[in-house]
Amino acid sequence: MAMPTERHVEVNGHEAGDEAIAVLDHEGWGHFTAMQVRDGGARGLDLHLARLAAAHREIYGRPLHADVVRAHIRHALSGRSDASVRVYGYWGGVILTVRNPQQMPDRPHSMTAQHFQRPLARLKHVGSWGQGRFADIATAAGFDEGLLIDETGRISEGTITNVGFWRDGSVVWPAAPKLDGITMLVLQRQLRLAGVPQIEAVVRVQDLAFYQGMILCNSRGWAPVSRVDNISIAADDAFTDVVSTAYDKCPLDQI
Repeated sequence: MAMPTERHVEVNGHEAGDEAIAVLDHEGWGHFTAMQVRDGGARGLDLHLARLAAAHREIYGRPLHADVVRAHIRHALSGRSDASVRVYGYWGGVILTVRNPQQMPDRPHSMTAQHFQRPLARLKHVGSWGQGRFADIATAAGFDEGLLIDETGRISEGTITNVGFWRDGSVVWPAAPKLDGITMLVLQRQLRLAGVPQIEAVVRVQDLAFYQGMILCNSRGWAPVSRVDNISIAADDAFTDVVSTAYDKCPLDQI
C-alpha cells in the first residue's frame, strides 16, 4: 500500500497556519537540521541539538533550548516511530516538518564535479538556492549527486552530502569550507571509538584515482561512490566494512 505523501507542519508545538507555511517555503533566512527517526530515536541526537543551538545563537543571538526542541519533535511525531524530521530555527520560533522515512539507496553512487562554494558553509541554512540548482544539474545529467570544488579542484562537499575517502588504511575528510554534517560527525565519533585512523587533508578531484575508496553521507545514511565524472573510484572492502560497522554501531538516541 502506498504511503501518504502529505506534509504535516507544526510551529512551536501547534499546527501551522498558512503564514507559517509560507515562511517555511519562501523565507531565505533561517537554519535547520534533518534527521531520520527510527523506533522513536535518531542517531547523533545530541549533535543535532548542538547544531541547532549554535546556529540559533549565531544568527539570532539567543538560545534554542534542547529540551524544548525535543518536546516539539515528540509532539510533531504524534506517536509515529519512523519518520523523516526537519527542525527549522527562525526568528519567530521553531518549525517542524514530518514526512515518511527515507533511506540512502544501497548501491554505488556517481558524482559530477561542479565549481561552487556554499556561502557560510559551516551553517545548515535555508538560503540554499545555489546548491539546490547544482543538485538539479547533476541529476539531470544522470549523476546521483554534485561534488563541489574550487578553482584548483579542491573538494569540499557534495551539494547535499559530505564525502570521505580511504587512503593507506586511513579515512580522509576534506580540508575545505564545508558543513559538518551530522552523519559525518557520527561516523567520525564511532571511528574514533573503534580506533580507525582519520585525518583531514586537502583532496583534489584530479587526484581521486590515487584513493582506494570514497563515500558520501547525509541524514539518509551513507553509500560508496564509484565514479566522479569519468574517474573510476576504487572499491576497497576494508573501507566500506569500517564505515558500515561504525554506522550500524551508532546508537539511536530516544527523542
